[in-house]
Amino acid sequence: MRLPRRLTASVAASALVVAALTGCDSDSDADAGDKTQIVIGADLATSGSAVDFAYSRALQLKVDQLNASGVLGSRELVLRIQDNRSDPTATLRNIGAFAQDEAVAAVITGSCGACVVNAAKTINDQKIPTIALAAADEVTTPVENRRYVFKLGPNSTDSVAAIVAELVRKKTKKAALLWADDLYGRAAQKKMALQLEAADIEVSGTRSVKPAATEISQTVGTLTDAGPDALVVLAGSDQATLAATSAKAAGFTGAVYFDAAAAGDLFLPQAAATATDKTTMVFTQILAIDDVIATTPAKAARKQWFRDYTARYGSYSGVAAFAADAVELIADAVARVGGDRQRIRDVLETSQTDGLAGPIRLTPDNHSGLMPQALTLLVARSGRWRLLS
Repeated sequence: MRLPRRLTASVAASALVVAALTGCDSDSDADAGDKTQIVIGADLATSGSAVDFAYSRALQLKVDQLNASGVLGSRELVLRIQDNRSDPTATLRNIGAFAQDEAVAAVITGSCGACVVNAAKTINDQKIPTIALAAADEVTTPVENRRYVFKLGPNSTDSVAAIVAELVRKKTKKAALLWADDLYGRAAQKKMALQLEAADIEVSGTRSVKPAATEISQTVGTLTDAGPDALVVLAGSDQATLAATSAKAAGFTGAVYFDAAAAGDLFLPQAAATATDKTTMVFTQILAIDDVIATTPAKAARKQWFRDYTARYGSYSGVAAFAADAVELIADAVARVGGDRQRIRDVLETSQTDGLAGPIRLTPDNHSGLMPQALTLLVARSGRWRLLS
């Protein structure tokens, strides 16, 4: 796995950018020393997760941009990343260390849903505001036990509803479900089954796969052998692509649908381009931003973010916007109340903004901020994602 070396290079390059920007913005070391450092802790699986690797890149880019802009005045953001290896025990240790450091104003956690759910009590007890980028709904529910935990990213309820609405529009009679046996996948599968039943769409088969499984052709074949009109995949990017490839190899000619958890890079793997062609996925517009006309400031900002990320890293990851929005929310709170954790939490709980991923609304009763309106339908064409027209 080459991720750690790439991450090290990325962080090192970003550090040089920050140093250069600081140097250009001040006439002396004394001026730079006047900055009050506000630390954002990041608990990510940097040693094995492609999603968290994209998160780390987006976090650093957004921190660099905010520092260069001067919007925080005498304050300067510092990103401190700790590797959790997708291990809930490691996350507990990292959260504890962040909480004990008074310079850490808030924490951002990565794709491991079980990690942040397991740490929720510690986060509350330590009173450290935390924005989770994991997909599982349990990250912020029940809200009374997650007072210091917030979430950015699609909710499975909204993602499932968008897929079922499209299945109904297409007059689908039978659908098969493939889902990852993890915190997110289990909940999404239950919601999908209920919504399909309500829509009078028969479930011809349902099968789970281990989240890290790389050989799923037999499982997919079992589902497609039942002759469904559609195959719905509730899994991460790699497994979803593998499922579409396996279905194609099995001779399946029906429609394939991915939920929002499957979002990854703008371009699909070349080897899977043909197999995934015409696959439909629920996600935000930013993964097909070339098809979006900048008719509002928010849409213009999304197009600029896409260009900035691509210019620095050479490609674009769909999940990057969630990480950038998390930094933006924390920075907005810091600009208003400084590094006071309790006051940052209070600001986050009533935050409303048109973010890079879409409209975000947080309330005391709902700590999962991405609005359903942020989601749209994308279609794979010639190896990349486009808006479904």
